[in-house]
Amino acid sequence: MRYIGVVSPPSNDDRSTRLSVRDTARRTAALVNALTAEPSPDPRAIAGILLDHGEPGPVKLTAGDVAGMRSAALRLREVFAATHVDEAAGVLNGLLREGTGPLRLSSHDGRSPWHPHLDSDDEAPWGEWFLASSCMALTVLIWDGQRPPGGLCSSPSCGDVFLTVGSGPERRYCSRRCATRERVAAHRRAKAGRRSP
Repeated sequence: MRYIGVVSPPSNDDRSTRLSVRDTARRTAALVNALTAEPSPDPRAIAGILLDHGEPGPVKLTAGDVAGMRSAALRLREVFAATHVDEAAGVLNGLLREGTGPLRLSSHDGRSPWHPHLDSDDEAPWGEWFLASSCMALTVLIWDGQRPPGGLCSSPSCGDVFLTVGSGPERRYCSRRCATRERVAAHRRAKAGRRSP
């Protein structure tokens, strides 16, 4: 059973593992990073990420499943790479047009509360499901924030995607660790430049 949710599940409904839009977008970013880091990601590692982000187990992925998800991740990465909301919306509109089905509601034959899907079927291939659920979450984030839903880390040694949810200054790095590493490197370069004759 695969979900994208809009609200958190009621606490008395342990059948539901629906995710909020932001949770789904966080899962998207984690999967995009893991699936694009190497040409042949380990299916067990990808299954672990899905479980960590609320997918009900057991999750059994084949190399073919992961290849389909990787193809979707490479396309989704373009949304994160967009530097302006119009560009992000354009990329996302293309993905919605080419890679998703019509919006429908599913309860997985009564095993969960009703929730939206953009994939073709409740048993759609993992790659199709990942692209569709991610597109839905990123669409809502653009709609809500009127800005790109994320970005690419500015650290030359990283390049991971990250989400820009909430308020505050524009983010350039995926984590404090990358930001600190780049500040320290810039400080060392400046210090070395001052010592040079």
